[in-house]
Amino acid sequence: MASSAKRILIFVGDDYEDLELWYPKLRLIEAGFQVTIAGQQSGKVYAGKNGYPCTSDALISDMKSADFQGVVCAGGWMPDKLRRDPKVLSLTQEFAAAGKLVAAICHGGWIPISANVYRGVKVTGSPGIKDDLINAGGIYEDAAVTVDRHFVSSRKPDDLPQFCQGMLKVLG
Repeated sequence: MASSAKRILIFVGDDYEDLELWYPKLRLIEAGFQVTIAGQQSGKVYAGKNGYPCTSDALISDMKSADFQGVVCAGGWMPDKLRRDPKVLSLTQEFAAAGKLVAAICHGGWIPISANVYRGVKVTGSPGIKDDLINAGGIYEDAAVTVDRHFVSSRKPDDLPQFCQGMLKVLG
């Protein structure tokens, strides 16, 4: 089993929000992290909402939370599809239970919502999922970034600088 130090998992699927995947990926690499992009197919080129391609490095089904320091859930329409995958949900639950980074931006919050890990957690997200966040037991804040222990959340692509700062703060 590989060390989880300096390793981050990012989920990918069709219709991901281009900036919300690529900006954190590149910022984390810049900070010295190894980033693994995992999709439901390995080596597949997934199309972002705005057409930017992203090739998955690995299969979600092969991922182990113990191998990573945290997970990033980008937005777009992708999270609504991936939150139906039991492995995505179990990984997210494992990261949360272990006190590891669970970061979600915009509609990416749908994944932790469906994993049932937001109860009692201060969160933000796209105004379009505000009711979902509240109904999942989250304590909603309208803020560029909300950091509650190991949970980091943001509302939209414009919040990416604060989102990445929040992730790096949690990651030490």
